[in-house]
This record gives sequence, structure tokens and C-alpha cells, in this order.
Amino acid sequence: MIELTSEQQDFVAAVRDFCKRECGTREQRDALTGRGKHPHNVELYEKVAELGWLGVSVPEEYGGAGGGMVDLCLFLEETARGMCPIGGFGVSMIVGGAFERFGSDEQKRDILSGIVGGKVESIAMSEPGAGSDVGALQCKAERRNGGYVINGQKTWISEAHLADHVLLVCRTNRDGGKHDGLTMLSVPAGADGMEIRPIETMGGEVVNDVFFTDCHVDAERLLGEEGGGWMQLMSGLNVERLILAALMLGTAQRAFDDTLEYVKERQQFGRPVGSFQALKHRLADLATEVECCRLLTYDVARQVDANPGAMFPREASMAKLKVTETAKRVALEGMQMMGGYGYATEYDMEGHVRSTLVSTIYGGTSEIQRDIIGRTFGL
Repeated sequence: MIELTSEQQDFVAAVRDFCKRECGTREQRDALTGRGKHPHNVELYEKVAELGWLGVSVPEEYGGAGGGMVDLCLFLEETARGMCPIGGFGVSMIVGGAFERFGSDEQKRDILSGIVGGKVESIAMSEPGAGSDVGALQCKAERRNGGYVINGQKTWISEAHLADHVLLVCRTNRDGGKHDGLTMLSVPAGADGMEIRPIETMGGEVVNDVFFTDCHVDAERLLGEEGGGWMQLMSGLNVERLILAALMLGTAQRAFDDTLEYVKERQQFGRPVGSFQALKHRLADLATEVECCRLLTYDVARQVDANPGAMFPREASMAKLKVTETAKRVALEGMQMMGGYGYATEYDMEGHVRSTLVSTIYGGTSEIQRDIIGRTFGL
């Protein structure tokens, strides 16, 4: 078990109570999400913003609570466990972290204060020909008319259709290596020349294709240094992986909780199916794995809080790899133990399966995480 301060314990209890009241039943969640088609509910997100929770790790000078990564992970885990439909929050915090590290004071006030107030932000890295190999991206921005003119396509862009801005990673220079000449630009929603088209997925409306055709943004939209985008990206990917780990930790716990509830109630051969050793031992193994994930996630979060300027490539990749793979296993085992009920859309387990399957792909696939971990050992 992880040790929490009394304030953190109260915070977790408050978030858990909120989720139970606002989205604790399947009927509530179906109404909020259009039966799962829209994983982000704007009205509910505004309620969360009013409570001040969206700023849990945002510095106080920008309207936040000034907490650290442990506090953020607690919120992410509990909202995921409570199946709270605020799907835009995780990616917003990833974007917020980039602005906190590299933004001007004016940019920080705009973006970070917006997140605290309920605005959603998005980041656009992947392209049809550049996924795991981000350095292969081709979307370009040219200096023109006192700003930048952008042309190209991005794909699999989370929450772009809801975002106040899209933080674009593009190429401003083709000299040097493939990691040179990358730049971050903040493109406001509704910008002329930016078109967003949703991609239908098993998880509903989450990701999008984003097209740029002679899209002009002012020079003030530059984040950090022109040509410094690669190092700016690398400095944030480790926190991104920790955010994704915390979210999947909550989902893994919820999948386990739902499975446990079912096997205690489901009767076969005159007794609860959970009393049979075949299921009892599987549940014991899953509970152990989930607890290992929790200890790993919060250990990395505490290291980040203690050394906010460090990158932790090994530890963050381990957390993302271990938690997402475990969450997938828990959901698939839960579906197996629930039998046909686990496959039915009437129950939540099939949704857990869909959300955990993709978690081993986005934010760096499990294969990429293993490669990163291997490189930290000199391999």
C-alpha cells in the first residue's frame, strides 16, 4: 500500500464520492457519454473544474492547487476507476506540462489557466508515415507574413475536436538530422486552414485526422525555441507515460473490482464461482499484479516530485509498460471469468477490454517502451 497524507486521503475520498454520485451507475454513464460514443462530457467537466480539481498539479500563480505528480496520479487513478467521462483531461495535462516547461508567462497564463477553468488541449505528433518514429514527421511550417504557414496532415490526434488549441509538432527546417528542425506551434481552434475529421474507433469519438492547408499562425504561437521541438518533446514524454500509467491503473482496478463482484454473486454448481480454486487463484494473481503496478506508478511519481527537472526514461517507460499490459490482462481475464456477460454491452467489462487494448499502443507502444528500457541498460 502507498502512504498518503491526510489531505491526500481526503482528496481521494472526495473524488471517489463525486464519481459515485455523478456517474456511479451504468444509466448515468450512458446518458453522459451517448452510450459510450463520447468519452468526454463537457458539462461534467465543468463541474470538476468548479471544484478546482483540474488544477491539482498546476502552479498556484496560474490558478491551480500547486500539487505534484503524486497528487495528479491520485486524481487520474480515481477518475478512471470511477469511469468518470472526462477523457480530455489526461492529454490536457500533457500539453499543460509542455507550456509549463517552455512557455512564456503569457502563454502559461493562457493555457494553464484555461485548463484549470475547464478548457481541453490537444497535441499533434503522429502522422500517416510517422508514428513510433516521430522524427520522420513531414508536416511543415514556413516563416511567412510575420508568422508561420502550416501544411500537412496529422493523425490519431486525441481530443482535437474538443480542444481550445492543438499543440502542433512540425518541421521548420530540413537541414541536419531527422530530429533537427522540429518546432512546436500552438494552433487555436477554428484557425483558417485547419480541418479536423473524426476517426471512428472501438472507443468512440476520441481521435482525429487533422489537416493543415496554408494555415497561418502568428509568431507568438511558437512554444519554446524554433528547431528545439525534439528535446522539448523528449523532456515531456516521461511525464506523459506516467499520466497514461495512472489512468490505466484506475481502469485495471475497476476491471478487477467488477470481476470480483461478479464471481462473488454468480452461482454455479451450488456455490459462488469465485470459491472455485481455478478462479480464486487467478484473482489472487491479478490483485498482486495491480498492487505491483500501484507501487511502481507512485514510486516514479514521487521521484518526479523530488527531481522535477529529471527525465526518468527507464522508470517512466517501465510504469507505462507494466501498467498497460497488466490492465489489458486484467480486463481479458475478467471477460473470461464473466463468460457471456463479460462480452455483453449491458456490462462494463467489454468497455474495459476496449480501453485497455489500445493503451498498449498509444503514448508509445509496449514494444517501444521495451526498446527504451533496453537502451538504458546499454543494449
